[in-house]
Amino acid sequence: ACFVRTDQLDGETDWKLRLAVPDTQKLENNAKLFEIHASLFAEKPQRDIHSFIGTFTRHDGSGEESLDVENTLWTNCVVASGTALGAVVYTGQETRSVMNNCQPRSKVGLLDMEINQLTKVLFGAVIGLAFVLMCLKGFQGPWYRYMFRFVLLFSYIIPISLRVNLDMGKAFYSWSMQRDKEMPETVVRCTTIPEELGRISYLLSDKTGTLTQNSMVFKRLHLGTGSYSTESFDQVREKVMQTYATPADSSSPTKPTALPLAKTRRSEHSRVQEAVKAVALCHNVTPVWEPCDDTQSEADQHYNIERQTHSVVYQASSPDEVALVKWTEEVGLALEKRDLVSIQLRTPNNKILDFSILQVFPFTSETKRMGIIVKDTTTGEITFYLKGADVVMSGIVQYTDWLDEECGNMAREGLRTLVVAKKSLTEEQYLDFDTRYNAARMAIADRGSRVSAVVESLEREMELLCVTGVEDKLQDKVRTTLELLRNAGIKVWMLTGDKLETATCIAKSSRLVSRTQDLYVFAPVVTRTDAHQQLNSFRKKQDCALVITGDSLEVCLQYYQVELLELACRSPAVVCCRCSPTQKAQVVRLIQQHTGKRVAAVGDGGNDVSMIQAADTGIGIAGLEGRQASLAADFSITQFSHLSRLLLVHGRYSYKRSASLSQFVIHRGLIISIMQAIFCTVFYFSSISLYPGYLMVGYATIYTMFPVFSLVLDKDVSDKIALTYPELYKELSKGRSLSYKTFFMWVLISIYQGGVIMYGALFLFEDEFIHVVAISFTALILTELIMVALTVRTWHYLIILAEVFSLGLYVLSLVILKDTFDAQFIKTGDFLWKTTAITLVSCMPLYIIKFLRKKFSPPSYSKLS
Repeated sequence: ACFVRTDQLDGETDWKLRLAVPDTQKLENNAKLFEIHASLFAEKPQRDIHSFIGTFTRHDGSGEESLDVENTLWTNCVVASGTALGAVVYTGQETRSVMNNCQPRSKVGLLDMEINQLTKVLFGAVIGLAFVLMCLKGFQGPWYRYMFRFVLLFSYIIPISLRVNLDMGKAFYSWSMQRDKEMPETVVRCTTIPEELGRISYLLSDKTGTLTQNSMVFKRLHLGTGSYSTESFDQVREKVMQTYATPADSSSPTKPTALPLAKTRRSEHSRVQEAVKAVALCHNVTPVWEPCDDTQSEADQHYNIERQTHSVVYQASSPDEVALVKWTEEVGLALEKRDLVSIQLRTPNNKILDFSILQVFPFTSETKRMGIIVKDTTTGEITFYLKGADVVMSGIVQYTDWLDEECGNMAREGLRTLVVAKKSLTEEQYLDFDTRYNAARMAIADRGSRVSAVVESLEREMELLCVTGVEDKLQDKVRTTLELLRNAGIKVWMLTGDKLETATCIAKSSRLVSRTQDLYVFAPVVTRTDAHQQLNSFRKKQDCALVITGDSLEVCLQYYQVELLELACRSPAVVCCRCSPTQKAQVVRLIQQHTGKRVAAVGDGGNDVSMIQAADTGIGIAGLEGRQASLAADFSITQFSHLSRLLLVHGRYSYKRSASLSQFVIHRGLIISIMQAIFCTVFYFSSISLYPGYLMVGYATIYTMFPVFSLVLDKDVSDKIALTYPELYKELSKGRSLSYKTFFMWVLISIYQGGVIMYGALFLFEDEFIHVVAISFTALILTELIMVALTVRTWHYLIILAEVFSLGLYVLSLVILKDTFDAQFIKTGDFLWKTTAITLVSCMPLYIIKFLRKKFSPPSYSKLS
């Protein structure tokens, strides 16, 4: 056997035990492996990494053995301990890892789609303007050549450089997020959609490991006759110590009764001891001893010499399991050793209890329980221990009147509950079961259902021992984060696979549902009539959060999809419990289709990957459940509380900056094209360029590129204000920063400024045309620099540097380009006053309008600045 890590395959960081084919373990050495004659049957390649059906048959007549997933080492697994020899079954495209690979979905942000629509409008404007001038010129001679020239002259209307500027801006936003000291270890894996963070309307969140820490702490033990919590665990420890305080020649506690249980009531000590022993035995935890630091005190070394150089680390497939085993160690019954065939427990008086492991039935999401059959090597007793969710265990254990009530009470406290039971077996009962179980495992067809049927035959009338409660603590600042998001107008839905009571409790304690809101628990529905009645009942509720299970959700979506989504989207919060990963992704897609709003999904486990990939913005949290969600997400954070800063600060800045940058690049192309159109009109519709090619290139690059791009440093409000007043975020989802309204406003500004500059230069024209070029181009550059200055809301030293640097470059060009600008003319006062006058007429009205608007109708953010 060996331990493997599957984090590169399924994202789970816990080690998993893999077993060799039992028949090969009887060989004397590895060399004998190559001398046997055997055949291997394996199922056809499939994507499921959690199942495998096969058989191993030796040709010497020794029979065949069944193979399952515990006998496999999939591609991309890492052997964490031990060594292994194996036969290759699947290669290349047939391996599980390759078959689970899917082409990543290319996500396109809403801002990019809006810019694409505006670009189409601008393209139509180019064709339309060229056609109008062609009509005014007349379709004479080689008209198609003139038409093509007009299209080329007005092509600056199409913002070709916008994509480059936006991509550079997105890279800067991503860099800023990763450098933010308030969000350490943030990783941006998709740099194309940072603006999406500023327009989120719905946030779908997992519960375990996302809202909670996935750090399990044992909190409650209920035996039916008594309940023990953290404060009374000392009593459990005392009872365990008293029970195991037996003579030295006994390695197990004396049986408290010899009479039938129905006739003799067991003592409280016995009940506690049986419960603790069941919890200590029924699990898949393996202790791993690791070297520890030489920092023990002399007293510690004297107390436990054997353990002074090693510390124990528990490896399991679930944090719940580790929490249970750690608790049994605290109360006196520690897991000492475990291998494939045996398990050892250490009692408070350091006696070792030896048990042989006869069978293990692992936990699955279908069965919702796990079991183990052990044999006490001292007494020879065979016991079947089983633990699982209350919904399945209630039908397995003998009837008790307290089970459902106590499970509900623990769930309301936010505890994850497990019901623990046992069943004593005689040697004959076990042998009969073992025969039937092995026969079922050898089946090739329908193996899973046959094995389940045999195990279920054993799971009848079991004795209920206890109910355990494990707490999954809330993440830091979850309450404040959810309140901020709710005030920002973001509706938060919780999608979890946990039970209804636990999910409801976490929703309340985390403030996902505010204190003033009621909860409407959707009753379980099976038929269309039931769903209709529940929907009508919920429709009458006002300001009420919805709680619904995955089964009821499936029925409602089948018959009343539109009605359910309409009601759910109007609800302030929604909790979907007992959801499968497929259902989580389905909910994301349905919200997108029904509302048309932007949806973000946040999770930390492998079961959240489909939801994260389906969302417009996927956010992964690197946690105890592995890194699969983090690796599949567009943005990776380490704490749920970082969401508030990611959305309200960085999302806001990214969207507002990109909107301003886009409008300026569009304005830059429009204004010079308007001037070109006026020039062509004035000079008899001739298709001649107003400026030489190198000036046109310089205009879009060195003269205006730095000031325009420096807008990515602008802030309309400070970080503190953005977090203090989350209501500012609501305006962003409406898309008012870049819309057809703002677009046409900038078109009018471009027409006005282009007309003022061109007609002003022509009106003030006296003798040489070169003076028109100098005046108009200088006024154009100054207008662009002043417009940037008027737009900036928070000055950054790099913005000032960009403005001064660009102006200096242009002044240097006036001196160097003597053939383009008349050096003598630009030194005169005539050039200076004409340029100044045109620039003032071009910009002053816009400044006055901005001043009046800020005075009498200021935007929300300016009131707080």
